[in-house]
Amino acid sequence: MKGSYVLIIEVKKDQKMTIGKLGTQFFKKGYYAYVGSAMNSLENRINRHICKNKKIHWHIDYLTSQLKILKIFYLENDYKEECDIANNFGKKFKSIAGFGCTDCKCKSHLFFGELNDLVTICNNLKLKQYFFKIF
Repeated sequence: MKGSYVLIIEVKKDQKMTIGKLGTQFFKKGYYAYVGSAMNSLENRINRHICKNKKIHWHIDYLTSQLKILKIFYLENDYKEECDIANNFGKKFKSIAGFGCTDCKCKSHLFFGELNDLVTICNNLKLKQYFFKIF
């Protein structure tokens, strides 16, 4: 299965984290939506994000190795839609500039907002919820 996905992540307290070449970033307590894609194996990519013990490779790995993923949504497709999905989030939510978008021209692929509002965007875009267990 190929496609795009959205991770909904909870930050339980205001904190600073070092995110690779982005450097130290401030994360406000609340909820974040990260938009990504997997054009080889969507299932493997999602399972990698769920796993806490992993080699840090992408910006999102810094968050998923330490923070809780609450929900995962996905959209099966043979072409990348992550930038279109990210642009939908970008119209309504604040973001962390440069996060997760080093290979495209988007401002960001990580967005901050109220949990219900983030989920509503996923539902409006017809993304399916991925049910998972934390490893």
